Amino acid sequence: MMKPLRVVIITTVVAFFVIISNAQPLPPARPDGFVYTNVGPVDPNPVAIEAFLDPVCPDSRDSWAPLKLALSHYGSRVSLLVHLLPLPYHDNAYVASRSLHIANLLNSSSTFPLLEQFFKYQDKFYNDQTKNLSKAFIVKEVIDFATIAVGNSLQPQFQAAFSDIRTDLKTRVSFKFSTSRGIYGTPGFIVNGFVLPGVGSPIDYNGWRKIIDPLVAMKRM
Repeated sequence: MMKPLRVVIITTVVAFFVIISNAQPLPPARPDGFVYTNVGPVDPNPVAIEAFLDPVCPDSRDSWAPLKLALSHYGSRVSLLVHLLPLPYHDNAYVASRSLHIANLLNSSSTFPLLEQFFKYQDKFYNDQTKNLSKAFIVKEVIDFATIAVGNSLQPQFQAAFSDIRTDLKTRVSFKFSTSRGIYGTPGFIVNGFVLPGVGSPIDYNGWRKIIDPLVAMKRM
């Protein structure tokens, strides 16, 4: 039997999914996700990792450093595509995720620095810290916070983008895409099209080595 709190959380996620499904009748113009640029010679057939992250989720934060370390180890033998899944029980996840989509539009080189900035100063946007603040105030705080990574000169465009329905739809599409892939929590990972077990829990560096080493070895056969 499910605990009452878990039932409420699942019901909230389902309701949120229904709302955004109704709001997005057409496929997006471009596939969802942010491509992480890795180093090394181009591999035409890399091990493909998709990460589903929430910028204000502590477990997403804890998963990022070991994943980056694994990417550095394997170089271009591994590719990474990051999708944003703003969980509804993280009050500011949607605004933070929207800011990342805006950053990617205005200055794509700032996308991952901004994600890491959210992870580093995540406590600024936790539920308890912002529960008495208005939505308008939080949006302004996020804009000021994000333009540190994107560039202060882009602050007017960044602010205007929060009034643009297209950036709202991009954020909704990311949520819809993630749930359509069977990811219901963060962090979640898909490797070569296979959903890894343990959604909602970080994978440490040794865990990534155990997953990726056999796949890289099989490619040599």
